[in-house]
Amino acid sequence: MERQPLLHDRLVCLAAPTQAWSGPDGQIRGTAGIDGVYHADVRVLSSAVLQVDGVEPEPISAATSGAGSVLVSAVARSLDDPGADPTVRVDRWREVSPGGFGERFVVSCATAEAVTARVRVRVAADLAGMDDVKAGRTVPAAPARSAGVSELSWQADAVTALLNAPGAVLDLTDPTSPVLAWEVTARPDEPAAVGYELTASDAGAVVRAASGPAWATPTVSGLDDRLAMLLTQSLEDLSGLVMSASTTPQERFVAAGAPWFFTLFGRDSLWTARMMLPLGTDLAAGTLRTLAALQGEREDPETAEQPGKIVHEVRRAAIDLDDGTRLPPRYYGTIDATPLWVCVLHDAWRWGMPATEVEALLPHAERALAWMADHADPDGDGFLEYVDASGRGLANQGWKDSGDSIRWRDGSLAEGTIALCEVQAYAHEAARAGADLLEAFGRPGATRWRDWAAAMRTRFREQFWVEDAEGPYPAIALDGEKRAVDALTSNIGHLLGTGLLDPDEERLVADRLTSTRLSSGFGVHTLAHGSGGFWPLRYHGGTVWPHDTAIAITGLARAGLPEHARDLAEQLLTAAPSFGYRLPELFSGDRAEDVRRPAPYPAACRPQAWTAASAVALLGVALGLRPDVPAGTLRVTPTVAGPFDVSGLRLGPDPLDVAMTRDGELSVATSASVAVEIS
Repeated sequence: MERQPLLHDRLVCLAAPTQAWSGPDGQIRGTAGIDGVYHADVRVLSSAVLQVDGVEPEPISAATSGAGSVLVSAVARSLDDPGADPTVRVDRWREVSPGGFGERFVVSCATAEAVTARVRVRVAADLAGMDDVKAGRTVPAAPARSAGVSELSWQADAVTALLNAPGAVLDLTDPTSPVLAWEVTARPDEPAAVGYELTASDAGAVVRAASGPAWATPTVSGLDDRLAMLLTQSLEDLSGLVMSASTTPQERFVAAGAPWFFTLFGRDSLWTARMMLPLGTDLAAGTLRTLAALQGEREDPETAEQPGKIVHEVRRAAIDLDDGTRLPPRYYGTIDATPLWVCVLHDAWRWGMPATEVEALLPHAERALAWMADHADPDGDGFLEYVDASGRGLANQGWKDSGDSIRWRDGSLAEGTIALCEVQAYAHEAARAGADLLEAFGRPGATRWRDWAAAMRTRFREQFWVEDAEGPYPAIALDGEKRAVDALTSNIGHLLGTGLLDPDEERLVADRLTSTRLSSGFGVHTLAHGSGGFWPLRYHGGTVWPHDTAIAITGLARAGLPEHARDLAEQLLTAAPSFGYRLPELFSGDRAEDVRRPAPYPAACRPQAWTAASAVALLGVALGLRPDVPAGTLRVTPTVAGPFDVSGLRLGPDPLDVAMTRDGELSVATSASVAVEIS
């Protein structure tokens, strides 16, 4: 039976647009699921199984070194001297680079005599597309060809993979499963090493490697050690996700996540860039320009393209999902990426993105704003809503895009069209942000968009609020009959700090987010505990998504509710050690009162961009940074006590350091032309 592969126990290393996955023993067995080396959505190596003297080494440890390196240590006990101690060790060093993959096998020993052994690696390449792998479909291995002494190659369509194994004897008896073999002799204090390298290219790829750093790397001391460790791991992971699009190769963005979403995703890449602004505006600028180059020009129901709309995802080929969904290579089926694009442009401007770069993007912002009022509101009721017009696209087009994510309180599914609560908040914020940008740069339209936002605020208050035994709260959505879908969900956390709610409403939402129904102790449940359809391992119906909780934390801080923000931040930091400080895309919604650590969601991506960027968002909230570089101000209101010292942040191109003594004396240093307001 075809099933999506599980990921929770796999080893991964990556350097976009290339990634490698294996079992915890280091063996790559593509027939078992995700295992393999991938380049730009194609599996260019599906098997690499190591044997030493005819036996697979027994693993004893595995460790990463940055995003692109893994070391698996094993013992070869069949070669040991007599006694309990293992005396022959096999270290498998693995490294990924953009378009490259290599493994080095080091045999070392502490035996009385030299050890001679035959090192064999059986390899294969099925050149399977990522959609086939994700669906669990079996793709036959492609035949390898000899490409020279100790070299093999595989090719299909525009994809080529070349393997070079210096000194190896190649066995091509079965060209779909060739063997690399070396005879090695190791002596005490004189290890033997052999290995191979794989290079891959794909002329049809829509993504490629990006050069240069995309953000500053801060130095943090004195803050919670868990936050420091989470930040270190997250920035390493993000470095492996940076890529560029073939349409704008000079720009950089962060891919949504590995393995499934190793490409440009409008929503995910925008949220990531937004969270990363304390480390500079370069990533946001590159992301905005990449998406602007793909902004919709025409109406096309098959791709969901509309004038002014921001793209959802870009692939080398159409994606066929196991539920009958078929997404074209360039797919626009997202309701939220377009207003988020405007919000990120505004925030980047406030963080110091050069005015000339901001101004160049204003025509795209005007088109995005127009899309919100026109195409995103086809029935003219003043709300942004979606429906899949093609019949083969995504049924749900917000960030909770699974087919069963929009539910009533009793667990029954809502039917479209769907107007999501958080999308109205994004649109409200985008309209006000767009008005500020238009006014600042002398362009018309500011009054129109402020009036539009004010009308949205009134309509939302009238139509979205519902009530249960504990009081009022915003519904997750309006359905096709304009009824408020009354499930209590994490979506309400996205409303905070957007200006859509008044202070009393924000406190109601804050109290709900930190209540026992929505707060798991490890983060915010996507669906409130006790609701119909709740299950701690349901993708959008009870699990915890770290980025979702981080958005709520950021909103709470912006709303002036630091105690609630600290509560949820502590929950994420409590969860982080359970995953080695590499928080996954999502994890189980088990409650802290019932378990000591949350369980993995077994198919969750890791690393995932917006999850990793959440560490930077937490740092920004802890420091309480609210810049307005165009206005020449920086407000700093820490939500944590000293002492701490954080250096290497950025206000645009300028450095920013923030420190607090044990006595609470705060100091801020920057070369940016801003007046610092400390409160």
